[in-house]
Amino acid sequence: MGALSATAGVAAVLRRKRSAGLDLRDLTGKTAVVTGAGSGIGRSLATLLGRRGAFVHVADLDGASAAAVTQQVRAAGGQALAHTVDVSDAEAVARLAEDVFQRGPVDLLFNNAGIGHAGDVADTPLADWRRLIDVNLMGVVHGLHAFLPRMLAQDRAARIVNTASMAGFVPVPGLAAYSATKAAVVGLSDALDMELAGTQVRVSALCPGVIDTAIVSTSTLRGAWAGRQARAVDLYAKRGTSPDIVAKQALAGAARGRTVIATPRYQVVPHWLLKRMLPPAGRAVSLAILRFASKEG
Repeated sequence: MGALSATAGVAAVLRRKRSAGLDLRDLTGKTAVVTGAGSGIGRSLATLLGRRGAFVHVADLDGASAAAVTQQVRAAGGQALAHTVDVSDAEAVARLAEDVFQRGPVDLLFNNAGIGHAGDVADTPLADWRRLIDVNLMGVVHGLHAFLPRMLAQDRAARIVNTASMAGFVPVPGLAAYSATKAAVVGLSDALDMELAGTQVRVSALCPGVIDTAIVSTSTLRGAWAGRQARAVDLYAKRGTSPDIVAKQALAGAARGRTVIATPRYQVVPHWLLKRMLPPAGRAVSLAILRFASKEG
């Protein structure tokens, strides 16, 4: 009876978690903030949120890109406002929060801005490490620092989604520096969601796999990886999943209360399970990926 009671208790908690909060299918009257929204996954998130009725604050380091996405949201019948923001600048993110909250409460925050990097650790200068940490990790921290206290004070259901990566929990040689920042985002998001138990704010880490965006062409590549950029760009274009699918699965996963949202699941979950259940097999797959990426042509 004790085991049955415990199981029933866990099930009840899961039901409360899944049913509580926002209806992410209809966001009419809600406000969303998306960083890194000028391209890729951020753009897809912004346009989807706009189609579902949210007022979208489109933030990006590239002001022209943010403005272009804002126009796309409006052209589709949504409402949006563009912001030029460098998420590595804590004061800039604080100004964004001040501006946004002056217009009303925030229901959804997507700490999505990030940069890519590939190269063996021995070939990676400290400047690369600092930039990766400043954008991929501290960019998320700055968003949480500026927005979370106000979101808690609203006393209304809200959600935060921090973009990490499949590389945050599946090792791939040559992505160690990038993986370090993304693993930190996964750990931060998981711990924070537990920390916020009992509040109306939930947190998820979005962990995409190979996605057809410009991240490879704009990434910093060091050492032998610098000669693999053209192949990687071609791989992502041919095999990458549409960022529109990632956006849909991000909202679906958040609605289900998932702390880690792996997307697309067919890419991410098998390798993740191998790593957890059969570590040698997981390492073999990672090494196979390295050999494939190292081929020429």
